[in-house]
Amino acid sequence: AVSGFIDAAGSRTYSAGVTSRAGLCAQMAILAGVGAGSLLADAVPGCPASFEDLDGVATYYTGDGGGNCSFAPSADVMYTAVAAPDWAGSAECGRCLEVWGPEARIVVRVVDQCPECPSGHLDLSPQAFDLIADPIQGIVPVAFRSIPCPVAGSVVIHQKDGVNLWWFALQIRNHRYAIATIELREAGSASWQPMARQEYNYFLLTSGPGLDFPVDLRITDVHQHAILESVAAVAPDGDTAGAHQFPRCAGLFVDGFESATTAPWWSDSTP
Repeated sequence: AVSGFIDAAGSRTYSAGVTSRAGLCAQMAILAGVGAGSLLADAVPGCPASFEDLDGVATYYTGDGGGNCSFAPSADVMYTAVAAPDWAGSAECGRCLEVWGPEARIVVRVVDQCPECPSGHLDLSPQAFDLIADPIQGIVPVAFRSIPCPVAGSVVIHQKDGVNLWWFALQIRNHRYAIATIELREAGSASWQPMARQEYNYFLLTSGPGLDFPVDLRITDVHQHAILESVAAVAPDGDTAGAHQFPRCAGLFVDGFESATTAPWWSDSTP
């Protein structure tokens, strides 16, 4: 896998020893297994347009759009599960991926994990797979990368069923980029307390004396964008509409997937 970006000064940078665009495209055309390292690499703080391009395979399975990420079942059929080695303790939940298949390019959201899949394997919804290949093939080569989710409006803070003043768990929904951390500040306090990410995609904070509401939340995405939101009270299985959304990253990608560039050699789709 290789990555690259053009920085604000217009300098082109490639990683993994690639020194030319031709070399970049040549490496991307090789459908090899994904090696060690982070599956879905993110930009350094400050969010220059840097990411990791991956070659892998895709299959399909039937789900409800919720999965191990504990999202609510959804009518949105454009979802995927990621391989267990790439699950990262639910850190990939809610991330959007642009996927090149043999026949089309699609966008899917990570909602689940595939326990038996090796690293770099996407298990798509049947509808998503049908857009990129004939389902009779069962498994096909793909190339994919992380992109901003096409969300509208602000984030949503969802509280888990069973929450109370002493056991408070929440997850963020409708977010543009994957969530990195959540910190909580109680009413009347100046201190931020980190909430612990759980395997089921909630962030948890326990308190012996009980939390003092309302509470503020500092939510940080994988690009180090931070937004501040507030929750007025405990509301089991309840939603709080946020006031903010993570800003989009700026920059010009040079991964071969952008408009006016060519598709992978094995794909009949067009940019």
